[in-house]
Amino acid sequence: MTLRSQGMIVSSLLVAVALSGCTTTKGATTRGLFGGKPPASAAFISALQGGIVARTGVELDDSDKQRALEAEYRALEGAAVGQPVTWTGSDAKGSVVAAAPYQVGSQNCRQYTHTVTVDGKDTLARGAACRNENGTWSPLG
Repeated sequence: MTLRSQGMIVSSLLVAVALSGCTTTKGATTRGLFGGKPPASAAFISALQGGIVARTGVELDDSDKQRALEAEYRALEGAAVGQPVTWTGSDAKGSVVAAAPYQVGSQNCRQYTHTVTVDGKDTLARGAACRNENGTWSPLG
């Protein structure tokens, strides 16, 4: 092995180590050099105050509610306009679609819809939420 090829191997290993900074610990992601956004935390989910899924009147168990709220957060936080963020629970499923962001004062806001399906019946809720300074989303109205 030549000195040049040894140098290339060492350089490749250093790059691989630098890029491998993402690890998972107890379900939480630690961001590495090029890591993405952190997963929705309990504080971010609770800030949604039940989201618009709570306005549907559909009864969901706690697990399905959590999945529904996580989908609302993901749609608000970073889904492309019109791109559905879907979730599937034990007794229900749903789809959240966010509209284009807009400004209210200094806050970024988004309107969105949440379709919840239980026993083959769709229920649609519409609402809007604005992003707070701390990164959480608060529903309007």
